[in-house]
Amino acid sequence: MRRQLLQTTAAVILGGVLFNAAPALADLPTIDVAVQWAVQQLQTAATNAVTSIGTQITSSVTKMETSVNDILTKGFTQNANYSKAQVGAQQQITDASNMANARFSRDMRNAQIRDEHTANPQFCLAADHGQAPIAASIASHNVARAIQDIADRRGEAVSGTPAYLGQAQAVQAINKLHMSRYCSDEESTAGLCSKTALPNADQHATNLFGSGTYAGQDGVNAANDFKTNLIQPVVPAALRADQLTSLTGQDAWARRRSYNARMSLAGSVLSYAIAVQTPSVPLTSQQQKQLTAQGLPAQTEGSWLTAVTLEVNRRLSDPAWHAGLQSMPPASVQREIATQLALGNYLTMQKYRVELYNATLTAARVAQTEEQNFREAVEMPTPNMAAN
Repeated sequence: MRRQLLQTTAAVILGGVLFNAAPALADLPTIDVAVQWAVQQLQTAATNAVTSIGTQITSSVTKMETSVNDILTKGFTQNANYSKAQVGAQQQITDASNMANARFSRDMRNAQIRDEHTANPQFCLAADHGQAPIAASIASHNVARAIQDIADRRGEAVSGTPAYLGQAQAVQAINKLHMSRYCSDEESTAGLCSKTALPNADQHATNLFGSGTYAGQDGVNAANDFKTNLIQPVVPAALRADQLTSLTGQDAWARRRSYNARMSLAGSVLSYAIAVQTPSVPLTSQQQKQLTAQGLPAQTEGSWLTAVTLEVNRRLSDPAWHAGLQSMPPASVQREIATQLALGNYLTMQKYRVELYNATLTAARVAQTEEQNFREAVEMPTPNMAAN
């Protein structure tokens, strides 16, 4: 109760002080010690109350400020943590993306390296088929040499050949060969021979230039016999004994050597044409299928001309090659181009070889023509060298 009275009194005095209330005039002259003490107590209580209220207000404001600062600090800290977490997440996402892209790029490069170093099936076929022309070229050289060696001995009328005994024997030998291999209906009707499977084949140019590979030994014989009838069907008789020692014989001997050289040159050209079409190398299963696809006769052995023709035609008409070309990586395409360039160089070299034959034949024709044109207008006497 007393405490409530003191609080009420303090409030009244405080209100008077604050609002500058004027005291009652009747109370001015009154001076009471008890009242003065009470007033002092009220002032002290009011001061303490105001101080307590200010302290509480300051404490509350300080606490509020501290709480706001704590809240703001925690908020900023949380935002910073969120930002850090976001940056870390972005880094992880970026790292994962970079790693995935690097792995993908590595796999792509590995696949590219694998494709570039893996031999394409068409390249393997080119490597296999490329061996055939080289092997056939060596074999055809040997065949041409063998054919021409026999032809040269026959043309020179050496001992053991029909012309060595005389020209009549040479004529008889060539006719006998024709009747045994190429007897026709007319010849059979005349009773000269029995008809054969290849009548008059030694007169047909198709037996020299056929499908690219002769049909076995019979095909090679027909081509060689056509060459004989074309170049030198009848061989002049050999010059023997005193024919070589006389003056006339010496002149005839020199002309005979020139004749033999020209016949050998002409024969060697056709021997080469026969040799490159002679069966000489085994064909692969792929080459045999290609022959069938091109409508050529089936065969297990091929000539140089057939081997080269198949390799050239494969890059022109073979569907498998064109399909393979579409799926080739760049490195395989470059290897294919290099292979074709090598094949082109090889064919150019063979063409140069043929051009050598042509140049030699041209030179021989020019020499023979000029020899025939060079004739003295009048017969000149033999000069007397001793008188000079």
